[in-house]
Amino acid sequence: MLIIPAIDLKDGACVRLRQGLMDDATVFSDDPVAMAAKWVEAGCRRLHLVDLNGAFEGKPVNGGAVTAIAKHYPDLPIQIGGGIRSLETIEEYVKAGVSYVIIGTKAVKEPEFVAEACRAFPGKVIVGLDAKDGFVATDGWAEVSDIQVIDLAKRFEADGVSAIVYTDIAKDGMMQGCNVEATAALANATSIPVIASGGIHNLGDIQTLLDTTTPGIIGAITGRAIYEGTLDVAVAQALCDETAASRKR
Repeated sequence: MLIIPAIDLKDGACVRLRQGLMDDATVFSDDPVAMAAKWVEAGCRRLHLVDLNGAFEGKPVNGGAVTAIAKHYPDLPIQIGGGIRSLETIEEYVKAGVSYVIIGTKAVKEPEFVAEACRAFPGKVIVGLDAKDGFVATDGWAEVSDIQVIDLAKRFEADGVSAIVYTDIAKDGMMQGCNVEATAALANATSIPVIASGGIHNLGDIQTLLDTTTPGIIGAITGRAIYEGTLDVAVAQALCDETAASRKR
């Protein structure tokens, strides 16, 4: 399982939100490339970037920062979400060196777009499913639909999606532990690999995810915990690697 540091971009700065509220943001750095360097030096093997302005405006806003990070670390897998709602936007990010694009709101409102994107950019598409009480939320979490997360995830199985990033928005930014039960249930219900997101606080939360022994959970995104120092990226990744090695023996 990969520990994936999150860099959330708002107005060009690195921030963290509580439960997706744009007016409840904590600024951690005004230098996204330097922040990426911090996590790379800690040994991360993938980065999770979010264009928060883009998520609300429906188009990329912080693309310059994303491009700068991708160019600085051309060999590091980078996934980007927020405002990705056209093939043109995906193409721009892929050309900039981004490894994966995360389709969120558009995947819920126009599921057929996911299949189209997967055909145009095979191996590059991740679907981001954000949920509240098991129902999918969209538009920067401003709207909650009547669609069940598992039902929607199954729809994408034949499309060639690389992974699903699953976030319980009630947990996100609260550092009270992620929704392990719901994450495992999603991973067990679909053939698409799942990346856990939202609420991770410390090493105990990583251990709890590992204890599920659900093979479909391939990563865990962490934000506020690594910025506030309650989780060490290097230590957490070492725990994941040791667990994987012991299971192979």
